[in-house]
Amino acid sequence: MKICVFWHRRDIRLHDNAGLAAALASGLPVVPLFIYDQDILDYLPSKADARLTYIFDEVERLAQATEAAGGTFLARYGKPIEVLETLMQKFEIAAVHANEDYEPYATERDTAVGQMLRKHGVNFLLYKDHVIFAKDEITTKSGTVPKVFGAYHKSYLAKLTDDLLLPFGSLEAFKAENLHQIPTAGAGLRPTLASMGFERLEQFVPTADLPAEDVVRNYHNTRNMPALQNGTARISVQLRFGTLSVRQVMRQAKALNPKLLAESIWRDFFMVLLWHYPNTATEAYDPKMRHIPYRNNEDEFRAWCEGRTGYPLVDAGMRELNATGYLPNRVRMTVAGFLVKHLFIDWRWGEQYFADKLLDYEQANNVGNWQWMAGTGAISAPWFRVYSPESQLAQVDPELKYVKRWVPEVGSSAYPVPIVEHRFARERAVEAIRAARTAAS
Repeated sequence: MKICVFWHRRDIRLHDNAGLAAALASGLPVVPLFIYDQDILDYLPSKADARLTYIFDEVERLAQATEAAGGTFLARYGKPIEVLETLMQKFEIAAVHANEDYEPYATERDTAVGQMLRKHGVNFLLYKDHVIFAKDEITTKSGTVPKVFGAYHKSYLAKLTDDLLLPFGSLEAFKAENLHQIPTAGAGLRPTLASMGFERLEQFVPTADLPAEDVVRNYHNTRNMPALQNGTARISVQLRFGTLSVRQVMRQAKALNPKLLAESIWRDFFMVLLWHYPNTATEAYDPKMRHIPYRNNEDEFRAWCEGRTGYPLVDAGMRELNATGYLPNRVRMTVAGFLVKHLFIDWRWGEQYFADKLLDYEQANNVGNWQWMAGTGAISAPWFRVYSPESQLAQVDPELKYVKRWVPEVGSSAYPVPIVEHRFARERAVEAIRAARTAAS
């Protein structure tokens, strides 16, 4: 019997899933699949990773829901090409459906997978799912990707019609016979965390629910108040792994809060930029900023990582990141700016540290925001802008409620003196960058 496979990647859900809906409507029996990608997992810094715990639990829920609807859910651990080749030896696969992913590793993987499948006469069909607009769907009049967010945002809103936010349906909307039930012997056992060599690590476990309406309505007033537990929408993890669909989030934001909608559009924008300029994952977009003489002092970097800089907001943020895998928006900006300007350390060091620690790590957003703070990106803050961490503290946590939650010793003799003086650090960074830019002209 010919079947088609739907390959779940960063879309761990049944509802409003473009690729899954297309597979179920194809007329062929569908077998969903999730691959624990060894090419990714082998490079995780620890065998206890909260992100993998979250993924594993969500995949297991997905499997149970699929089986309850009458199908078989396959889960495998290995390299994607090898997993798919093995499945083709067992089953007569006519097509593999999946949703697009725009990050450099994903596009290289999908190119290789597509070539392999087509050699075996298997169609590889990709669908747009975790962004509203992708690739070249929003361009300037000259046909290039906008490099100014204001222009991108304006064009985006002009094209954002309600029908683009309609859901693609759910598993329940299709007849159970569209799912294929494989005999138990053929399905095989799903891997466990232990069988893959990992431990459970639970830091912050979000639910696949939209935020409460009152949180969304008040988002623009509370988003920069880190002391509030519900000051932000807290849906970045769900969007990263696709337990919520971007259309759900956009519908709610469009109806209730234009600021949250704009922040969601930033996410799409950074994905578009990384897709067009994949080299910016590891180098500055601006050629003049590719030879900045960063100091890269390892002791100072370690102090930043551990929250021992003597600047309360920076230290509180880094300690929260280390303890929970989460970091509020304005605090992310403050700690990033401090690393690249005050300590004058290469933004790629910080980007990698966030990649290791953040539960919601998403390469496009992370690279885009770090390059923005460093002044090196296609869209960036002026390279000579250096935010004062003390001024940021006065704005977002004047009563030190957030700071004292994470740095209880602040104000005592146990708290370190500032690792560097703000005015000195600002002048050092600005002069070094100016000289490097002049030399590159």
